[in-house]
Amino acid sequence: MLINRTLRTITVLTAAFTVALTGAVAGGASAATADEAQPKTDRQLLFYNHAYSVVDKETADAVENSEYLKKFANFEVRTTTGGGMTWKGRYLKGRETYLELFSVGDLPGQDAEFGSAGMAVSAERAGDLATVGERLKAQGITPVPYRQTRDFGDGVKVPWFDTIRTFSDQYEAFDPWAMEYLPEYFADPRSKTEPESFPGDVGRERYLPDDYRDRLMRDITAIRMGVPARDLATMVPLLRAGGFTVQSLANGGVVATGGGTRIHLDSVPREQAGLKRVDFVLNKSLAYMTEERIGRSTLAVGPGAHAVWTFDAPQ
Repeated sequence: MLINRTLRTITVLTAAFTVALTGAVAGGASAATADEAQPKTDRQLLFYNHAYSVVDKETADAVENSEYLKKFANFEVRTTTGGGMTWKGRYLKGRETYLELFSVGDLPGQDAEFGSAGMAVSAERAGDLATVGERLKAQGITPVPYRQTRDFGDGVKVPWFDTIRTFSDQYEAFDPWAMEYLPEYFADPRSKTEPESFPGDVGRERYLPDDYRDRLMRDITAIRMGVPARDLATMVPLLRAGGFTVQSLANGGVVATGGGTRIHLDSVPREQAGLKRVDFVLNKSLAYMTEERIGRSTLAVGPGAHAVWTFDAPQ
């Protein structure tokens, strides 16, 4: 789900901040250390929603035309209009989480380049995004708000979701944001979403269709991406404020856990940015492994109720 780039022109007074990726102890070559500045919360406020990445044209075309992916996941190639932009995405949708892939040149400006990416973490309960905003302020960060709308093709816009970011200027290659779906969107019959499971339910499961039940893929359990250091520094405060346990890596990256999805972000130069690996949990256990080559990527499914999709490093 691509967010309107005009957000970057919003005039805000943004407090200067420094993200300290520090902590205490762990072992191994890329040791992860628990961050002592981690905020305490009685429950998780934000959860991995989806990520997008621009892959090479060979891989994007192979994904779009893959017969195997249609069996593996609730797979869709869709053109969406929102916030004054139109984009074509290749979607793998699970019960609560999904992945969106673009080809080089699909998007405008710098977002058209290989390795451009973004990630959304979202609230499950109405009002939790506002709480995240207060926690950001407590970190010395002024949240940058934006409301996204959607046009289903009839020219009638509906409020879609609210977002906050920790920056107001242009990102280098990775755009992170926190979001909360809006009641108006769920109430619109064109959204084809589910009734709420509890008062204030604005969750991912309600938003996504149940077609995943007829496929292998159930959800994304881990994702790994290469992110420029400047962009990584804008993501970490969102993760902390949302209740993730954030750990620092010896190479400057971070690992965030909480809410069922492990987020691994490596600190890399711009030319190494982009999607590296996605782990999935399946709807059933398989007795053997199936390996599918899709462009310059490999999807290994099974054995057991697990699959791993790895993407080749840029050449």
